[in-house]
Amino acid sequence: MRLSTLKMALAALLAAIPALAFAHPGHEHATSFMTGFMHPMGGLDHLLAMLAIGLWAASLGGRALWAVPAAFVGTMLVGGGLAVAGVQVPFIEQGIVLSVILMGALLIGAARFSVVTCAGIAGLFALFHGAAHGLEMPLNANGAEYALGFAAATALLHVAGIGFGMAVARFQAPIVTRITGSLIAIAGLFLALA
Repeated sequence: MRLSTLKMALAALLAAIPALAFAHPGHEHATSFMTGFMHPMGGLDHLLAMLAIGLWAASLGGRALWAVPAAFVGTMLVGGGLAVAGVQVPFIEQGIVLSVILMGALLIGAARFSVVTCAGIAGLFALFHGAAHGLEMPLNANGAEYALGFAAATALLHVAGIGFGMAVARFQAPIVTRITGSLIAIAGLFLALA
């Protein structure tokens, strides 16, 4: 069983590598889907928050394993749609950095709430990430393809976080989750100062 969890985490990581290689400007010829897919991969703030959501969901287990990431992806799409529609979401950058710091803190503290509360926390953070994705959509992009791309990348990052979290659980090493959470929170603090 441990080997299959490790294989799942490794497969998710390997699937993300090609996108990471193209997650910087200069690929304007990419399709709308790939442009959307690359956006979450291109920023450390997005990467850390989305991996942390998956890791937190894995540490919660049960229904939270799918409900927390689903709430994030769903609300992120709403945030992207609001931005594209011209609705101003306040404090986007601050919300994104705060999501990294607070997700790290939730992992450090092994925070456990009801599934609805956890999904709500994930959804709140996702609103800021989605708004950022929507604001940065190229004018010539197909909105639906772009949204599908950033939703797919986000889900992949969640799966990578879940895979890592499940591997940690299999090896009965919850301290690894807390250490990872502290590294994420510290990175968030550096992002806030940058």
